[in-house]
Amino acid sequence: ATFIVMLTIPISLIVSFIYLFLTGGSLNIISLASLSIALGMVVDDAIVVLENISRHVERGTSPREAAIYATNEVWLSVIITTLVIVSVFFPLTLVGGMTGVLFKQLGWIVSITVVTSTLAAISLTPMLASKLLDLKVNAKSPRRFSHARIVEPFLKGLENLYEKTIRVALFNKKKVLLAALAVFVGSLFMLNLLSTEFIPEADEARLTASIELATGLRVEETIKVSRQIEDIINERYPEVEILSIASGSDAEGGMMAFMGTGSNVINVMMRLSSASDRERSVWEIADDLRRELERIPDIAEYSVEAGGGGMGDTTVDVEIYGYDFNVTSALAETLRREIEAISGAENVQVSRKDDRPELQVVLDRQKLAENGLNTAMVSTALRNRVDGMRSSYLREEGDEYEIIVRYEETFRSSITDIEAIAITNPMGVRIKLGEIGRVEEYWSPPNIERKSRERVVTVSAIPSGIALGDLAGEINAIIETTDIPPGVMINVGGAYEDMMDSFMDLGLLLMISIILVFLVMASQFESFIMPFVIMFSIPFSFTGVILALFITNTTLSIIAGLGAVLLIGIVVKNGIVLIDYINLKRDRGLPLNEAIAQSGKLRLRPVLMTAMTTVLAMLPLALSTGEGSEIWSPMGITLIGGLIFSTAVTLILVPVVYGIFARRGERDKLRKVRAKFTFLNCE
Repeated sequence: ATFIVMLTIPISLIVSFIYLFLTGGSLNIISLASLSIALGMVVDDAIVVLENISRHVERGTSPREAAIYATNEVWLSVIITTLVIVSVFFPLTLVGGMTGVLFKQLGWIVSITVVTSTLAAISLTPMLASKLLDLKVNAKSPRRFSHARIVEPFLKGLENLYEKTIRVALFNKKKVLLAALAVFVGSLFMLNLLSTEFIPEADEARLTASIELATGLRVEETIKVSRQIEDIINERYPEVEILSIASGSDAEGGMMAFMGTGSNVINVMMRLSSASDRERSVWEIADDLRRELERIPDIAEYSVEAGGGGMGDTTVDVEIYGYDFNVTSALAETLRREIEAISGAENVQVSRKDDRPELQVVLDRQKLAENGLNTAMVSTALRNRVDGMRSSYLREEGDEYEIIVRYEETFRSSITDIEAIAITNPMGVRIKLGEIGRVEEYWSPPNIERKSRERVVTVSAIPSGIALGDLAGEINAIIETTDIPPGVMINVGGAYEDMMDSFMDLGLLLMISIILVFLVMASQFESFIMPFVIMFSIPFSFTGVILALFITNTTLSIIAGLGAVLLIGIVVKNGIVLIDYINLKRDRGLPLNEAIAQSGKLRLRPVLMTAMTTVLAMLPLALSTGEGSEIWSPMGITLIGGLIFSTAVTLILVPVVYGIFARRGERDKLRKVRAKFTFLNCE
């Protein structure tokens, strides 16, 4: 029997691999996590079908007849539960924004996998059961000895206890409803204790640092500071395997330095050893590096970020819109000082840099014309003498070096030296720069950033030891107490804005999923009451999510929120199987409470098995500690917590609510019959 059920796993996985091949997809974190989520659900339908077949066989029915009749009893509920799962996962393929980019593959893979498992459960599983199951099983045989003596008595006792519990609950409906309501309302108060963030940060074993020295500092001095930083890294961080430092923005800084913003900028990139091979996390190393950089007096500003720009990066950006440079820059500096005082706010920076000193050459066009020169000739001569001219290459032992020719430093270090540079005109006459122009000190204006066609300056902060939502909340509190000048508008964006947009997308996805699930169940039961009864378990799955996140000290991220939405399709499966069997028993003539009690007893095993298979399949996802596990473990935690709690509620609350609404329907029907007979008697 176990082999028959497990056979649906490789079949479903092979079909999902075929989908990836046909669509050009790859095996990545999202696709593998999708397979992990689907793994626990692919056996659910086969378990329900096979458990019912086994029960018929134990009653003495031949395996072939049991496969036919038992499958006929549950095949409709199996298909409906699969449609419920698809109605929750498939909308993920239609969601836009960041949520759609991240989880479109998840929606396709899970939908295709569960549909394949359902087709196998109603076709392959009955066929194999008819061929492989025995007609009579001797409890004293060796292969059944341990099961019959240990597991079977325990399950029988659990079924009898559950039956008694249902009967007691049916006689105390109001108390059960009030207790359930109290638990749900209490969990909502715990929601305020959870911190929020966009996507959990992952230890990607990479660190980047951008360091800015005093404005206008020469590149030679910048290189000296970079050597000091290199010594600190080599001494304090043995975890660093690869180190790259780019200093300044001229030829001495290397090719990577051209990506910087000046001769006073140092860019550091580090690749660490694997997270399992070191004791300190990447965030601990980043915090220690920030403290070391703070001690270097030559450093004006610095930024240290963990990760390589992956989807785990988080920032809170305060966007200040306004036309006046002086007003917006002053406000940005005020907010920067206040945000720096927040505990956990790191790398607080203003995007608009200070004015940079430059030397500007102002040429006299009349003197240029008199000496047969033009601006292009003068600028080329100055560049060759100050920055240098590549005259040739030196090749030695397979290596190639550029030969740069320029004035020595002592002849190009002051304004007087620059004005004394001689330029040869077409007639061969050497003319000093000071004779055709003058060199002036000039402050270069700041860079102008625009967003939505408006000038903007951004104050950004990275949370360290604090959740993204908590940091954004404190920054919003600062903004509310700050005087905003007229004509200036402030917006809090960055990863916080992405988080809020994604939560709105999840809210829309939640509403769509609930509506689709309701419509699917209404079409099966041909009633609007039964879907409402089954969906009583959905709010309590959210209670389980809140408790699981609170107990494990996990933040409410977009990943955890998606797990809560996906629970809608998972938790109603058990309710559908239970309610469908109750209706079957009532159609066979059993009284209401008796049908509920007996159906609960008979459906307890498949409900527990389907719940446990999903929970056990999620355990590796929730407990994994490898690289990238920080991103997906919240989904495993939410699915496990929500499923365990909602299963307990489904087994008790759903039968009670069914008893309330079903009995009311019978009373209405009986009242109509009595009214009809009274009318006939009056005539």
